[in-house]
Amino acid sequence: MREFLEDAESHRDDGYGRAQHLNKVELPKRFYKAVGVGSAPGGFAVTLDGKTPRTPAQKPVVVPYPALAEVMAEEWAAQGEFIDPRTMPVVRLVNSAIEAGEERHEALRAEIVKYAGNDLLLYRADHPRELVAEQERVWDAALVALARHFEVAFQPTIGILHQPQPAPTLERLAASLSDTTLFEAVTLNSLTGLTGSGLLAIALRENLMDAEAVWTAAHVDEDHNIRLWGEVHEATERREKRRMEFDAAVKVLEIVRG
Repeated sequence: MREFLEDAESHRDDGYGRAQHLNKVELPKRFYKAVGVGSAPGGFAVTLDGKTPRTPAQKPVVVPYPALAEVMAEEWAAQGEFIDPRTMPVVRLVNSAIEAGEERHEALRAEIVKYAGNDLLLYRADHPRELVAEQERVWDAALVALARHFEVAFQPTIGILHQPQPAPTLERLAASLSDTTLFEAVTLNSLTGLTGSGLLAIALRENLMDAEAVWTAAHVDEDHNIRLWGEVHEATERREKRRMEFDAAVKVLEIVRG
C-alpha cells in the first residue's frame, strides 16, 4: 500500500517534473508563421504553415473533436520566438493519447480503477483533530455522492495499511468507464495522477463534483500543512504547475465529453 501511495504522489508532480526537465533542454525556435485548423483524414488537425504537426514519435496529430483542434491551435499560436512545451499542456496531453493508441485503451481504464481501489479519499489520518475533521468534511461528501450515484459501498480506513474495497464496487466503477473514448481515458488517467485519486477523476466525469471542488479535495492534506507552517516556494511552484496541467485536462475532458 505504501508503494502505491508513493506512486500516486509521484504522479501528482508529473507536470512539474516535465517542466524541470525542459528547463535543462534548449528550446527550439519557432519555425512557422501561420496557425490554422482544418479537416484531415480521420478528423481535424492544427496546421502550421499548412502542415500537420506530429507527435515526438512522428504520428500525425489528428483528433476527432474540432474544438480540441482549436484549443491546440491557440497553444501553438501563443508561442513566441521559441516553442516552450511547458506552455502547451493540451498539445502534450493529446500527443500522449495519440502515442498510447487503442492498444493501451483498456490498460488506461484499468489504471484508473486501480487507483480508485487504493484511493486518497479512503486512507485517513488519525490526528491532528483539525485534519481529521477536514478530511471527513470534504472526502466523506465525495464518497457519499459516488456511493449514491453508483449504488456501491466504500470502506475508508485510518492509516496506510491496505484496506481492500468490495469487489462489486470496483466492478461497478470499471463498468462506468467502459464507454470511454481513448482521449477520455488518457485525460482521466492524467487527472487521476495529478490529484492522486481515481475517485475524484470519476466524480468529475460523472458531474458529481466540479473542477474546483475536485482540486480542493485533492489538496486537503497539503492545505492543512500550509495553514500550520506556511507556504514553501518550491511547493507553491509545483502546485501552480500541477494546476495548469489540471485545468488543461479538465478542458479536454469537457470537450471529449461534449
